[in-house]
Amino acid sequence: MTSVQEELIALFSSVDRAFAQVQAKFPEAVKCGQGCDDCCSAVFDVSLVEAVALASVMQGLAEEVKDSSLPRASRALVEWDEVVTGDSIELAKQRIRCPLLGEDGLCVCYEGRPVNCRTYGVPTVIGGAGHVCGFSGFESGVDYPTINLEQIQNGLLALSIRLAGEEAGQKRWPVAKVLLAPGEIFAVLK
Repeated sequence: MTSVQEELIALFSSVDRAFAQVQAKFPEAVKCGQGCDDCCSAVFDVSLVEAVALASVMQGLAEEVKDSSLPRASRALVEWDEVVTGDSIELAKQRIRCPLLGEDGLCVCYEGRPVNCRTYGVPTVIGGAGHVCGFSGFESGVDYPTINLEQIQNGLLALSIRLAGEEAGQKRWPVAKVLLAPGEIFAVLK
């Protein structure tokens, strides 16, 4: 597991560096900063390896921080179940407040945040389609450096499979479930 953890840390560091490079080159376009939390309402799930990392970081937080996240996680999981079970729902258009977003508008588990959180404010590409935060200053029709999320997600999948085997490694988790049932996540590890 240590090797997988080290590789995940290296992957997170690489993603953070790529974000910083785009931000340094286009500071007027990257609007991310304290108090901006648009990405904290994006609907996505996380790979097993990200879920394990997030649950591990959460375990180290103060009890009052963890406890304050649980009611938000319960609400978010109900909303998640409503959104993902609907017919032909386009998740990118849905909004669910992340249970990690504290009442002060800051992430209570910033160190353990998943890749989607780490890349949200800069141009990304997945499945050949480009994406960018609607609050950013990136202009349509202009070429910008992008972060290839498909490649990163494939790397996360490979790490997850190494952790838990083919079947369990392919499972994905809503963040709310990670907070509410960390035991389920750790139980699938081999």
